[in-house]
Amino acid sequence: MSSEFVRLEVADGVGTIRLDRPKMNAISLQVQDELTLVAAEATARKDVRAVVVWGGPRVFAAGNDVKEMSTMSYTDMVDRVDALQGAVNAIARIPKPVVAAVNGYALGGGCELALAADVRFAAENAVLGQPEVLLGIIPGAGGTQRLPRLIGPSRAKELLFSGRFVKADEALAIGLVDRVLPADDVYPEAVTWAAQFATAAPYALRAVKEAVDRGLEADIETGLQIERQHFAAAFATHDRAAGMQSFIENGPGKATFEGR
Repeated sequence: MSSEFVRLEVADGVGTIRLDRPKMNAISLQVQDELTLVAAEATARKDVRAVVVWGGPRVFAAGNDVKEMSTMSYTDMVDRVDALQGAVNAIARIPKPVVAAVNGYALGGGCELALAADVRFAAENAVLGQPEVLLGIIPGAGGTQRLPRLIGPSRAKELLFSGRFVKADEALAIGLVDRVLPADDVYPEAVTWAAQFATAAPYALRAVKEAVDRGLEADIETGLQIERQHFAAAFATHDRAAGMQSFIENGPGKATFEGR
């Protein structure tokens, strides 16, 4: 399947997953399928060391395609919901650092897509939210799970109950986004952030991400066990040997990693 609305653009170790479905990047069934495909490509490509998810300078993604969903029955959605949720999960499971560059609206499914990133940079005019209750439904692509893990259950419930929109300054204050920037700077700054990992040790980064994400889903003892496993496994990599030898000979931060 070719990608009409989602593409992967790669330069200097950074892959940009670019949503481009005029006018508002509504996430249709086709967009969901394309997100899954492009996430798999970003995962597999060795020349992609970190990822930026961007909807362009005007809007990140205004939500799932409500017009399309309005025609779906219960059984239609039963058949589709795994793929709907799976598209966002595919972004979350990219085993590399991922930053969402949010310009304009990131609502509903768009907000869920941003939540799947490891960090979020937002424009000063960005607006985020989970307004599904205003349609008589609930988030279905991770909003009820990732939002409370990020900002806490009480704040998450208030947003999910009310469906209200959150402007960039409030989003920063509650931890929904990590940086607020002028609109023209959001994507370049996200690329700069991602680019710092172009020469990092990819298997160490992968281990960090998996240890954090899996650990958050478990009790502390299980989380520590996950950490122990990944810590020990790092000693099987060439990058670990290169990094330690470089530290001994040249001090910190000067190692050349080969990604093996």
